[in-house]
Amino acid sequence: MNFKIYHKSLFVLLLVLGISNAVHAQHDTQWTKDGFHYYDLDRGSIMIYDARDAGKATTLLSKNKLGLKGDTLKIRRFTVSEDGQQILINNNTKKVWRQDTRGDYWLYNLKTGKLKQIGAARPASSLMFAKLSPDGKKVAYVSEHNLFVEDVTTGVVKQLTTDGAKRLINGTFDWAYEEEFDCRDGFRWSPDSRTIAYWQIDATKIRNYLMLNTTDSVYSHVVPVEYPVSGTDPSMCRIGVVNISTAKTLWMKVPGDAVQHYIPRMEWAGNTNEIILQQLNRPQNESNIFICNTTTGAARLIYTDKDKAWVDVKEEPIGWDWVNNGKSFIWASEKDGWKHLYQIDRDGKETLLTKGNYDVVSLSLIDEAGGYVYFIASPENPLQRYLYRVALNGSSTTADRITPLDQLGTHGYEISPNGKLALHNFSNAYTRPAEEVINIPQHQHISGSMIKIDPDAVKNKPEFFRVKTTDGIQLDGWMMKPTNFDANKKYPVVFMVYGEPASQTVTDSYGVGRNRLYKGSMADDGYIYISVDNRGAPAPRGREWRKSIYKNIGTLNIRDQAMAAKEILKWPYVDSSRVAVWGWSGGGSSTLNLLFQYPEIYKTGIAIAAVGNQLTYDNIYQERYMGVPTDADGRAPFIKGSPITYAKNLRGNLLYIHGTGDDNVHFDNAEMLINQLIKYNRQFQMMAYPNRTHAINEGEGTTEHLKTLYTQYLKEHCPPGGR
Repeated sequence: MNFKIYHKSLFVLLLVLGISNAVHAQHDTQWTKDGFHYYDLDRGSIMIYDARDAGKATTLLSKNKLGLKGDTLKIRRFTVSEDGQQILINNNTKKVWRQDTRGDYWLYNLKTGKLKQIGAARPASSLMFAKLSPDGKKVAYVSEHNLFVEDVTTGVVKQLTTDGAKRLINGTFDWAYEEEFDCRDGFRWSPDSRTIAYWQIDATKIRNYLMLNTTDSVYSHVVPVEYPVSGTDPSMCRIGVVNISTAKTLWMKVPGDAVQHYIPRMEWAGNTNEIILQQLNRPQNESNIFICNTTTGAARLIYTDKDKAWVDVKEEPIGWDWVNNGKSFIWASEKDGWKHLYQIDRDGKETLLTKGNYDVVSLSLIDEAGGYVYFIASPENPLQRYLYRVALNGSSTTADRITPLDQLGTHGYEISPNGKLALHNFSNAYTRPAEEVINIPQHQHISGSMIKIDPDAVKNKPEFFRVKTTDGIQLDGWMMKPTNFDANKKYPVVFMVYGEPASQTVTDSYGVGRNRLYKGSMADDGYIYISVDNRGAPAPRGREWRKSIYKNIGTLNIRDQAMAAKEILKWPYVDSSRVAVWGWSGGGSSTLNLLFQYPEIYKTGIAIAAVGNQLTYDNIYQERYMGVPTDADGRAPFIKGSPITYAKNLRGNLLYIHGTGDDNVHFDNAEMLINQLIKYNRQFQMMAYPNRTHAINEGEGTTEHLKTLYTQYLKEHCPPGGR
């Protein structure tokens, strides 16, 4: 059985660190109408799998039927039409920033056996997000920032927008929207196949960050990236609805300055003449939901959510959770101090569905026929994830747990549309990921891997602990002790840190306690390896926990980490003279701040791809958590939380690593930090990887070089072994 694990781009870092954050089921598995089968790839052919029988599969489209001039079309991804008669195939893909969302598309007709290329007249690998219309008669796609529609039968292509340019973007998004709102696919077919709603992003006023490519030719050349740094205006955003017949666009009359607001989510509102959208103000502390009339463009405000810190966007970038024949929808809010699900009607009247002092982590399925909403939560342990359900009508006083009580750890579910089956995956700190099909709500095993939990099967596994700081804050952590640990000896400790609101590092999932940058085994070599989650980590511990970090990145999270380390250093087997810390991205920033602000604790640090100056990072992310720095008072928290402010305090050993081609955390962060260290004669070691991005994994030998550098530096400056 070919299950897939879904990781958003924010969690690429965790994969590098060896951490499997929460286990998420992939949300793009395509189920058949009966809800008992799903489509997937197997060695180049498209198969239909019976979820009730792991070994039962039939071939929908054999790769033998995909011959192209002596070669075989290699499928990257595919979509089967509603009637099951056409397959839209994506191949020859190229990256657009993080993901390969640009490529070629082909349409295979199962009735006629014919394969034809869509958008054949467009430049190679230029099509994005091609989608069949609901009636199956047309395909729409984006190419070079314009929208096109193609008739399936005649092949006639109509261009729906003509103003698309490098900085005027129709049907997809700019760098910031993609990176921080997970927005990529920027258009939606209407249910009647007559119109398309789409985003237009005007990035013409966004300044370029100029990266310099110095290795691909004997003369260097500039690589510009439109990048709105904190304190500068965002791109203008608006929503249009284009008529397929006339190619005329009607712009929705959404109130508010189109530059000083974001529209991160938009869908059709359960009918053919209305769309629904979420609008955020620039500080992202007010979320408004509008329903727009696609005939007049009029926008009607139906719901507002506010927060003293920030309001999160709707979790999924695609889809809207309608119930009651489109009369209401399901929405998440933290308004009562916990993240809960509400049913909201078209007039804004709400009904609380999930009641109690716990957070809903994510919505899994709305089973309207059965009368339930399924969701992931962990009321008792913020390190774990389980499946629960409540009544859709709001009558439940408590949530029913579906996950068996004896399966402690992290669970992910992809429930079939009929609510009867689920693709279930599970792991914990000592159990490798297992994948199976279960029935719902009984949670009985049907097919796939049987889940076998045996704590004694792993000799050296992480230990979870909770430490109370001098500030009275209880923090969760994990620790991997050395192999053949001797409590009478003292061992060096290495802290792995992230520290920012984008990720939780302390989870009961497989991979915690492992460091993929270390060549060999840290446990065998005699290190204690630890990670602690500070306040602000996105753990299900309530709104106050998560949002206490507002305007405090670089201060509150750093103090929490340092105070936790102080308590840990009191343990009799920890050598306080050998203390190292390391992290990547936000973790690199935390590493620098810990090394600079608490030099009496941390003796060695390895910071990778760190933000040295928060004022250089993109406005959507940094302003969400730190406010809008338009004046001296607004800039003060950014300055207070930036590592360059404290660089003069460096006393220990620092290895700083950055890719010069990093389009996310730009290389100027490294150079600003270096200037401060030079100014105060603070000695350190630096490694710049030419033209490597934020992941630092491009180019032959890069990963091996980075691992070797990391390991040698750690061993030299924080020697392993008990003493």
